[in-house]
Amino acid sequence: MLLIGGGCPSAGTAHATTLRLSTWNLDWLTTRPVGDRALPDDVHPRDMADIARLARYATRLHPDIAALEEVDTPELAARLFPAPDYRILISGDAVVQKTALAVRAGLIVTRHPDVRTLDVYPPDAPRHLRSGLDVTVGDGRASLRVLVVHLKAGCRDGGPDDRRPACRTLYRQVAALTDWIMERQDEGEPFAVMGDFNHMLGPGDVMLPMLSENGPLLAPTVGMASPCWGGTYFIDHIVLGDQARRWLRPDSLRVMLYREQDPALQSRLSDHCPVSIGLDMP
Repeated sequence: MLLIGGGCPSAGTAHATTLRLSTWNLDWLTTRPVGDRALPDDVHPRDMADIARLARYATRLHPDIAALEEVDTPELAARLFPAPDYRILISGDAVVQKTALAVRAGLIVTRHPDVRTLDVYPPDAPRHLRSGLDVTVGDGRASLRVLVVHLKAGCRDGGPDDRRPACRTLYRQVAALTDWIMERQDEGEPFAVMGDFNHMLGPGDVMLPMLSENGPLLAPTVGMASPCWGGTYFIDHIVLGDQARRWLRPDSLRVMLYREQDPALQSRLSDHCPVSIGLDMP
């Protein structure tokens, strides 16, 4: 079991900057009213008390770079990670469940076009999948290319030969994600793919080897069980490539648990817990 501990402080030294990277699926973070046509019937929009509760957890998390999933608007993300301490970037998707990034003030941010190839549905589909949010973050000496993803649900443990429609869709996304990873490796660019993969990268699973086709990757969550809401294998991952693999601070993987124990509050908080690692960026 992994609990949040002393953390990975944002402390610059003569040789390195230690960054805390987190990923957090916020479970339909929206204030749209009940009955909004964009929301499933079982979604409970958040009220101000919910958002204030989440904001307290965000303060406790205190990341340098936070990948956020299922965020409706940048204004809502900024309620959790407010200016001037953070800058919010969000995908341009026409969906409620957008991908977003909160970046600590003082870091240099370059935004790249959204990775729309992750939406493998046809243009006339009634619903669409989430794009990847593609951003480079640096401190003036070194930089990290970050891709925030939220992949198709419904195939937590299936392989590419699984006939379930969700698995067929997921592995089409894996092909698009592999292309993005190969481009970073060909360019020699340190990178992190962060977010909700909706898939357990457990022992013997083929997804990570598929993504590693062009070079080795490192995912600290592989084969680990998360204590979030009772515990299961991780589906929220931070995958490191190129030189970023060597930047991982040993034993820095943490999961922040909610103090609330009442299962009824799960929908008011999130069904995911924040996952964090530390990087020593030269």
